[in-house]
Amino acid sequence: MSPTKTKTLRAARRAFTLLEMMVATALSGFILAGVLSSFTMIGRSGYNAASYSIMESEARRALETFSEEARQASNLTWSSANTTSAPYCVTLTVVTSSSTYRVTYAYDSATSGATSKCFYRLLGEPNSASDRRILVRDVTDFAFRRYKVVNGVDYTAANDLETKQLQITLRAVRSRSTTVDATNAVLSARVVLRNKVVST
Repeated sequence: MSPTKTKTLRAARRAFTLLEMMVATALSGFILAGVLSSFTMIGRSGYNAASYSIMESEARRALETFSEEARQASNLTWSSANTTSAPYCVTLTVVTSSSTYRVTYAYDSATSGATSKCFYRLLGEPNSASDRRILVRDVTDFAFRRYKVVNGVDYTAANDLETKQLQITLRAVRSRSTTVDATNAVLSARVVLRNKVVST
């Protein structure tokens, strides 16, 4: 075999140089970093979308449940002041075709406990021992509002007797350490207590 052919075979078998390896490693690192950051962003966006969807469905179900019973209510007891049993609550007397019962809707502003930061439904009075059915979790702001109607104009009601409409305002926040907080603000439509007789 001629010396020229031997040199050509040795050159063909030669490995990558250190410089070529460093350049290839750096390029691979940049590409991998781009792929991982895209994957992370897609994951976070998906998680936030799921959080919004969960909060939206919870709020919708809660408002539907509350609205259905409020429309049938013949009377109510309003308690917006802090009480030991259930702060921010409204107790409705619901009349159906087969029965009459009392039900309480309340928000627990406490930072600990089974119903902390939750809007829930309770069969009976606010201090009832019945199970509390949580309707919306992770609620940060909550308010009940009540209104009366005089000559077709809405005014804020001052007492239970003149209250004809109820409204709920709440804001739910889902926060996790790896994603930005997902916030869902809900303002319900006012619910008319159709069966309630009012006096002004």
